[in-house]
Amino acid sequence: MTGAGNHVIPNVHFRKVNGMTKGQHYRAYFRTWFDQPAKAKRRSQTRKAKAAKIFPRPVGGLLRPVVHCPTSRYNMKVRLGRGFSLDELKEAGIPVNLAPTIGIAVDWRRKNRNLEGMQANVDRLKLYQSKLVVFPKRAGAKNVKKGDTPKSELKNVAQNTLKEIIPFRSKEKTGPMALAQGMKDFKAFRTMRKARADKKKLGKRMKEEAENKKAE
Repeated sequence: MTGAGNHVIPNVHFRKVNGMTKGQHYRAYFRTWFDQPAKAKRRSQTRKAKAAKIFPRPVGGLLRPVVHCPTSRYNMKVRLGRGFSLDELKEAGIPVNLAPTIGIAVDWRRKNRNLEGMQANVDRLKLYQSKLVVFPKRAGAKNVKKGDTPKSELKNVAQNTLKEIIPFRSKEKTGPMALAQGMKDFKAFRTMRKARADKKKLGKRMKEEAENKKAE
């Protein structure tokens, strides 16, 4: 601590001295990662234990929609959202109260802004329904309810161990394409510049046209 007055704020780095010793322990402040293989093994065992505990449910958790990131800087990227909107569930024919019970996340506040995004998520729900296997809550024929999978199809059911229940990122990379003559002749900068100018002068031109009509 410094005394009263306008002094330099102390910012000493005593613990960064190379080879600093502390008693019998040499370089006491240097961190090592010798336990990295053991931690990787422990994480793997934890994942397997969790998968066994929640079997036959998917390891990835609830099914979530594909949404675009906010702001103009990131809106070209897609990611998983909080939950499906009410319109998407209605279009897919899934009751809102049933969706959480069969592993579908619901977001009551989310709204659809375009038809393409909504249709993509509806297709995602329908694909999930086609692969869905619903086990009865309890054993016995009396406990089988409407919508449960028949007993004959419940044998040797494999658990979904993917990080995302239905992957949405395409791993296929498109190669180079041949440019058509129309692409080569297109003047992008000139087109954008003309569009900006037309937008800027729209009001002035409309006013001039109105004055010309009155003069006639």
